[in-house]
Amino acid sequence: MRLPAPLSLWIDTTLAPDRSGAELPPAAEVVVIGAGIAGLTAACCLAESGLDVLVLEAGQVAAGVSGNTTAKVTAQHGMRYARLLRNKGEAGAAEYAAAQLEALEWIARGVESGGVDCSFQRVSSWIYSTRPGDREAYVAEADACRRAGLRATQLTETPLPFPVAAAVRVEGQAQFHPRRWLLHLADRIEAAGGRIIEEIRATRVDGDTVATTRGSVEAREVVVATHFPILDRAGFFARLEPVRDLVVSGPVDPARAPDGMFLCTSESRSLRTVPRDDGTTDLVVGGENYRVGTRSAVLERHQALASWAQRHFGLTSVTHRWSAHDLVTPDGMMYAGRYHPAADHLWVATGFNLWGMTGGTAAGLLVADLVRGRADRERAALFNPSRADVDQLPGLVKDNAVVAAHLVGDLTSAARRELSPEDLAPGQSRVGRVGTRLVAAHRDAEGVLHAVDARCTHLGCTVSFNDSEQSWDCPCHGSRYGLDGSVLHGPAVEPLAPFDEAVGTGTHS
Repeated sequence: MRLPAPLSLWIDTTLAPDRSGAELPPAAEVVVIGAGIAGLTAACCLAESGLDVLVLEAGQVAAGVSGNTTAKVTAQHGMRYARLLRNKGEAGAAEYAAAQLEALEWIARGVESGGVDCSFQRVSSWIYSTRPGDREAYVAEADACRRAGLRATQLTETPLPFPVAAAVRVEGQAQFHPRRWLLHLADRIEAAGGRIIEEIRATRVDGDTVATTRGSVEAREVVVATHFPILDRAGFFARLEPVRDLVVSGPVDPARAPDGMFLCTSESRSLRTVPRDDGTTDLVVGGENYRVGTRSAVLERHQALASWAQRHFGLTSVTHRWSAHDLVTPDGMMYAGRYHPAADHLWVATGFNLWGMTGGTAAGLLVADLVRGRADRERAALFNPSRADVDQLPGLVKDNAVVAAHLVGDLTSAARRELSPEDLAPGQSRVGRVGTRLVAAHRDAEGVLHAVDARCTHLGCTVSFNDSEQSWDCPCHGSRYGLDGSVLHGPAVEPLAPFDEAVGTGTHS
């Protein structure tokens, strides 16, 4: 099946105003860095409370991580609640569920009161497994969900066109068009007197000064909602695993479309539908996830998703494909609160564990309450970025061992390979040594050679090529770069340097 160039369905079907030309003011009461779901939610609450809010976005509003999602608005987060019950206790699991449900209802109220045309639909959310050995775990998960306050039922049959071994359904959840909702939040921010500037990258925060690529701005409070935090001072890079989840979308016969939202925990498959204005239905299929930077042959994984959807749901063509970029915390809980224990006016929202629609909204609501000094203590403690719960330890050890292996192993391997970029054929990519320098080189389909420094500007890990999105990805902490070295995803804020030495023929970027 032919695959189109990468482009999110949500971004492709939404017109957005250009907010890149606004002048950077000298000061604001609150500066929010990042115009995704967490940043816009926090900014909206703060602006509507009467505070002077400035939102800074490196790209376009809702065109980054929040514009590249499957957009399930649900408190059912995979096999999450049995784990929470074990590690956080019944009160912790219930508080987690309450935060997600409150986020869902906050969105629902906003959609209704604002008359937002974002295809908001109430649907049931399902998890299922095709492995008989998972049945006992599913019984425990359903029980944990109910004890946490969710309307959960354990079942062995689903509306899907194939048999499953076990399933858990949670009622009263939702799905929507995320970018239309987020552009509505942006409009609300501006209507309340807030300001939003696009195409401006924050590079550091020094005290009450936010430095950007277009000057500096003074702020009383700063909220860092850049997905991966851009400041290393709290060590978030060592506490977040970057994961890439692939998505394909296309039309299906409405009679064959699944009724609800589904996640397969045994095969990593995500399903939902999108109703079109003309009465047809799009199917959105996600899965094939992997750690950022650890796969070069990503395009074939997109193809595998399309083939699976064709086989089971009659998908006739892929109109859109994209990738969701997620951050996983060691204990499966988001970070929302003070950037570090000594930070009085610096806040962070990140680590939504593949569930950014409710997680990001909940984080934005909590941070806004913290800034205004009215946050619930139990909730703030549960999601405190500085928590030192013992259940984080296994994940921390495992993730940092992976980082160390890539930092040393990839660097050593690349340094041993002599690279002759001029020998690359169209479509080929290599990372290796040219003289004393590590170089990442790719010759595109038109024969143009792109060569940049191969060391990530964050902490120096060696990047690898992503053939699906034509990008250089870092396996250590998930920074991503365009072929020209420009930053696509943080935590890096500086681009990869171009390789200027004349190598072979062709144009270099």
